[in-house]
Amino acid sequence: LSRDRACQAIAELAGCAPSPGALAAAARKTAGLIAPALKEIARQLISSDVVHFDETGFRAAGRLAWVHSASSGKFVLVTVHAKRGKDGMAAAGVLPSFGGIAVHDAWKPYDSYAGVAGHALCNSHLLRELIAVTETGTSLDKTWAQQAIGALLALKDAAEAAREAGHAAIGQQVRAEHEDWFRKAAATGIALNAGRNGKLQQKRHALAIRMQAREDDYLRFARDPRVPFTNNEAERTIRMSKLRIKISGCMRSMTGAQEFCAIRSYLATAARHGISALDALTRAFQASPWIPGTG
Repeated sequence: LSRDRACQAIAELAGCAPSPGALAAAARKTAGLIAPALKEIARQLISSDVVHFDETGFRAAGRLAWVHSASSGKFVLVTVHAKRGKDGMAAAGVLPSFGGIAVHDAWKPYDSYAGVAGHALCNSHLLRELIAVTETGTSLDKTWAQQAIGALLALKDAAEAAREAGHAAIGQQVRAEHEDWFRKAAATGIALNAGRNGKLQQKRHALAIRMQAREDDYLRFARDPRVPFTNNEAERTIRMSKLRIKISGCMRSMTGAQEFCAIRSYLATAARHGISALDALTRAFQASPWIPGTG
């Protein structure tokens, strides 16, 4: 349910005509009423073992802003900030206090939070980069990239099979074999592109260096059954924000963007708990918002 549809529902509940002014007033009122629910959502995320993080551009008041998302299981928190980096992440309020495993892409600001137990990098992103090497690199580049792809997919299949069988981990021999293939592929990529002649070779070298330096973070899914192979959960969570801008082009104000994100967080979390949007909004309008853990 979009912010506008949510506000329209609130306006209808209030017996008001859904005019632009009434919708804006409904949004402001709703965002204020659901503040306790958002506080509890943030608290639940901070205490989670594994949380997915992502960010995307979001135009508000004629300028580029950034939507940040944090999600895990039944909890979703979406916030907006004028900045993409650590300022925006800190304002969201989860990462500064989070002590679990943070799943995200390889964007550097995420690594600045030393308090997390560990980082897990998205392997969907890595696979796309490796596929690009097979399409643009030399025949030797294609070989090491394909070797890395094969190792990742074999570990992914083994991790899924272990979970389905109720095992705590992948078999040690299988894991060691494919991790070694991954490690050797990265080393080969570094050696082949050490000259860094041209942009493509520079990109391949940087990729292989990252694979080597962050092996633990890319392969954490194979070593900890709680950690997923990709960060698709975060990308799904943030998709509504992208859709909102695709349809409307721009939010008129940062305040409106903040209200959109607050209502989105509330309704998405409620939906994951089996609470309908209408029920959640009715409770909010009655000054008794649904709060996770309260039924």
